[in-house]
Amino acid sequence: MTAELVHGQNHPLPGTRVEIRVSAGTAVVPGVTLGDGQGRVSGPDAVALPGSGGLPGIEMPSGPASEHRLAVDLDAVPAAVERVHVLLALPAVTGAPTRFGVCAAPHLALVAPGGAEIASFTVTGLRSESAIVALELYRRQGAWKVRALGQGYAGGLLELLRDQGLSATDAGRLAAALTAPAPGTGSDAPSAPPVPSQARDRVPPRERPRPEAAAGRRAATSPTTPPAPPTGTAPAAPPAPVAGDAAGRTLEERLYNQVWGMFEDLSRAIAAYRSAVDFAESRLDRELDAVLADPRTRVGPAAEAARDQARARQAELVDRARAVLDRDLAQLAAERDVVEPALPPPFAGWESPVWHGWTAPTEPPMAVRLGDLHLPERPELRIPMLVRLPLERGLWVDSAQDRRGAVDVAVALAARLLASHPAGEFAVRVVDPAGSATGALAPFTDSGALREPPATGAAGVAALVARLTQRVDLVQMALDAGGPVQLPPGFDPARQLLVVNDFPYGFDDRTITQLRYLADEGPQVGVHLLLVADREDAREYGPVLDPLWRSLLRLTPSPDDHLADPWVGHAWTYEPPLAPPGSQVVPRVLRQVAAARRTYDRGRR
Repeated sequence: MTAELVHGQNHPLPGTRVEIRVSAGTAVVPGVTLGDGQGRVSGPDAVALPGSGGLPGIEMPSGPASEHRLAVDLDAVPAAVERVHVLLALPAVTGAPTRFGVCAAPHLALVAPGGAEIASFTVTGLRSESAIVALELYRRQGAWKVRALGQGYAGGLLELLRDQGLSATDAGRLAAALTAPAPGTGSDAPSAPPVPSQARDRVPPRERPRPEAAAGRRAATSPTTPPAPPTGTAPAAPPAPVAGDAAGRTLEERLYNQVWGMFEDLSRAIAAYRSAVDFAESRLDRELDAVLADPRTRVGPAAEAARDQARARQAELVDRARAVLDRDLAQLAAERDVVEPALPPPFAGWESPVWHGWTAPTEPPMAVRLGDLHLPERPELRIPMLVRLPLERGLWVDSAQDRRGAVDVAVALAARLLASHPAGEFAVRVVDPAGSATGALAPFTDSGALREPPATGAAGVAALVARLTQRVDLVQMALDAGGPVQLPPGFDPARQLLVVNDFPYGFDDRTITQLRYLADEGPQVGVHLLLVADREDAREYGPVLDPLWRSLLRLTPSPDDHLADPWVGHAWTYEPPLAPPGSQVVPRVLRQVAAARRTYDRGRR
């Protein structure tokens, strides 16, 4: 899976040959420097820019362009090289932008020789900078890694090269080359064929953000280098948010991408803030250790003054990081306030007015809302948790703390899934062995939205689970035959959602085995599982059920920070998708669903 890097994050490289693909909103000039363990270059012969000559192991494109491809063979670089820096600079030509802050955020992707994307990085938070060190490939214990830097320089390439150890004369000579692009390499001339968009869109946005959607969005500014507008100019105000301004063919797809773009922006903003706070604290520790290590400053007024200055620098860094975070979160809150009212029913909360005008859809949606997500730095800023349909995993509502609340969540989820599909294309089946969920299931049973009453008792449980197991077998055999799907007369083609309450009560060994089979094989052929259970109730089965729990997405009836995000390591708090207290929206929608299905059934006869 592709790693989407944030400022300061590193990632191992699977080999020593890699292609770096650059995509920017304007023409940029790429560059590469070869440095030692501290990143210092030995001289101008360790710098590669268009027109300045190549470097061992580095294949450079020529001239400014909005897209580039750089080929790097780390086995071919000199043995003394420990760090390879990838640079981007704006060409100093008439009519070209003079700072990255007015351009779409540059996006870099590292691609293995076979074409698989290894990692990517969108360089966000740029304002007055005209040159950046975007990536660092570095050697660590004999292996190579990549680190996302995004370090900007308002003084341009001259300042960048001097910071890496070049003399003012050498840095000025190399930087001057940007004012005279080679003939035929204007701002619109690509240095390589454009990267096909499908090469970056293989993975759904939740696992890897869509770079074309993220490129035009504001995201977290690196807190260690706060933005500074050019002297005499006011900072540009962020554009007013607009619902549906992300990439996509339909409004539904654009809104889906925009919601996940908001999730990604919030994730980046919090990651940048936490990284800045960690950096400030670690620098404070180093400075305090240095004070203690020096006998001349260990005690006395000088020592106290040094400690106060170190603490003041730490507080200043944290305050600056918090100011950047507050700015980014305010923009996100404004966007959320615009997007939320525009969401269609499958994406909207139960409190949304769109449910009052609900009508049966004619097509299944691309996704459905399973709740909200937020982080502790701003708990009131909640992002819809959208999951693609059809569901690839079953759902498990953990009833350990609140059994009735867990059933209420299951009812809300099942009602949302049922109402999001066209009439007759989705059916809900319920297993309630002891009848303990009768009250919570009333919206379904009273409305007629269920095609049959909930299965109760051991015999009812076994019969329903066996019937769905047989359904999975039939569809799989039909698909495996390779020809037209032949199913028995009267076979219901609708997708099935099995809601199981009080698992494993009422289940014997055979039905438990069948339930595990449904969880593993059912989603591929249209049978989905929604389990309401306390894992402790099934402890007598020991590790036999471990694969079942792992295969299901765990949800909770009350807010809980159990959803781990491997992308940047956040623990997201999940809020269940319940209707407002006293609201009758769920029973009303289910009555409309039942009426639409009856009309559909009459039309089939």
